[in-house]
Amino acid sequence: MSDKKLRAAVVGTGSCLPDKVLTNHDLEKMVETTDEWIFTRTGIRERRIVADGQTTSDLAAEAARRALQAASLKPEDISLIITATITPDHFFPSTSCLIQKKIGATNTGGFDLSAACAGFVYATIMGARLIEADPTQKVLVIGAETLSKVTDWKDRSSCILFGDGAGAAILAASDTGNGVLASEFGIDGNGSDFMKIPAGGSAMPASEESVRQRLHYMQLNGRETFRFAVVKMADLVETTLKKSGLTMDDVALIVPHQVNGRILTAAAERLNIGMDKIYCNIDRFGNTSAASVPIALDEAVRNGRIRRGDPIVLVAFGGGLSWSSAVIRW
Repeated sequence: MSDKKLRAAVVGTGSCLPDKVLTNHDLEKMVETTDEWIFTRTGIRERRIVADGQTTSDLAAEAARRALQAASLKPEDISLIITATITPDHFFPSTSCLIQKKIGATNTGGFDLSAACAGFVYATIMGARLIEADPTQKVLVIGAETLSKVTDWKDRSSCILFGDGAGAAILAASDTGNGVLASEFGIDGNGSDFMKIPAGGSAMPASEESVRQRLHYMQLNGRETFRFAVVKMADLVETTLKKSGLTMDDVALIVPHQVNGRILTAAAERLNIGMDKIYCNIDRFGNTSAASVPIALDEAVRNGRIRRGDPIVLVAFGGGLSWSSAVIRW
């Protein structure tokens, strides 16, 4: 080991998208909307939807296998699995338990993390801190969602937004100067009504009436979410960069939660940067909540947008309200 500070570095990424593509033109046949209306307001043209019987853990396990392959590691090398999701296969057992079984990770612990769209970056921060405390650990962090299962396909204001998918990253100790340099996270329960699924928990257990009123589907306050997201994304990036000792000029790429094309554009203007510095794939995949950052991250790595030594920023915000960001030297 050198005298450089030991950090948690990303040593492999992977992602998995369902085969089925649901376009805006398909949605025109389901609800009263148009391709032009959707794209103008969201930047989305299509999204992926799971097949019947396909689960969150199915997508997550495949993303994990691809991350392991990229890292040249075996499942038994992993010591902890952290899965960020708001659409688990079950309340319990945890989705991480199901992923562990599917990939054959025989030497690992694991748990699920619920922080809505901010979940994957939260998981990355938690995994990094574990590695800083115990450098022998190798942590598999996953963001995975099957939002189509909790989308109200009769609500044209929300059903146009969401897609399914999973992304994964593997963290391991590094003394090369690469790794997580700084992080930031928080919550504000005063905004808990902005994005929620009202029924199914202890506050409103499942009943015939809750099903009849469609209260097991996501409900959104789009206007308040927009206002929060634009300001929070810019503030998070600036705050985390300051903690890392870097400036916007140093950043190779920002990989944000793919929440809405207009929000990303407005945040770029607030940060005084061009959209070429913000990775965006929302046009093809929609909003995949906790899966959106790792899917975008894996895609950016594989198409050469991120190279070794590049400082990048992961930033996400979502229901809770919750938010998280991390500056990583690749």
